[in-house]
Amino acid sequence: MSEMLQTTELPASDADLLAQTAIAVRAAGSALRERFGEVVRYQSREELMRALAANDDTALDILRPRLTRLRPDAGWVEDELDGGALPPGEWWVVDPAEGNVNHLHALPDWAVTATLVRENQPVLTAVYLPLTGETYTALTGAGAHLDGRPLHVSRTADLGLSIVATSQARPDEDEKVVRRVGSSITAMLFDALVVRTSVPATLHLLNVAAGRIDAFWQFAGARADLLPGALLVTEAGGRISDTEGRPWTPQSESFLATAPGVHAEAVATLSR
Repeated sequence: MSEMLQTTELPASDADLLAQTAIAVRAAGSALRERFGEVVRYQSREELMRALAANDDTALDILRPRLTRLRPDAGWVEDELDGGALPPGEWWVVDPAEGNVNHLHALPDWAVTATLVRENQPVLTAVYLPLTGETYTALTGAGAHLDGRPLHVSRTADLGLSIVATSQARPDEDEKVVRRVGSSITAMLFDALVVRTSVPATLHLLNVAAGRIDAFWQFAGARADLLPGALLVTEAGGRISDTEGRPWTPQSESFLATAPGVHAEAVATLSR
């Protein structure tokens, strides 16, 4: 996967496939919306994990049969926390409740995502935000859209005028990664206008694609966190790399998505 994700000529059926994928994520999101609203304080990690799994299962019960019917021979990524390259062929990379912990705490920052990966290239993605009713889609070579309206990244060319964002290290993350996250936030606090830190990654990347945020970075990260937003940002005219400016792949140890005008500055800041 290159700095600007590769584009290829796709058969017309991929546009139809994207439309059906969007319908599937909206159906799953509607089911999760019915479970949303009450703040529950969990007494143990085990209790919290059961609640997270219940949300995942609610969405997967809708997504899995629908997406399987659309692409019966495609593989299915079982764990949304998995990273690295996929085996050859087509794969559905799905996060049934992206920002699941936010959902359980009655916070609005969550979504449902489904991405079709072909030979380790994301070719289409649909992201649904149930609380706003917004659907973000991207198709390789055909652009990124919000409810059918084209998306374009920011034209900002000065990191000092930029809003930038990152996601925190996941729970139980390696100490080295946690410290790297902390030092990168400090560096950006000196160089950028505003730094936002929250989860999930996909929602920040939607904002990069829409031109609301100028840069997003993350260390490590799962495929389901990054592939939907990577395709959206690329198709909206943005730049994708690792934080040192090298081509990004799902095996990379870092991820950077920016408006083209601030990419070099962001790399310089994060490489210090």
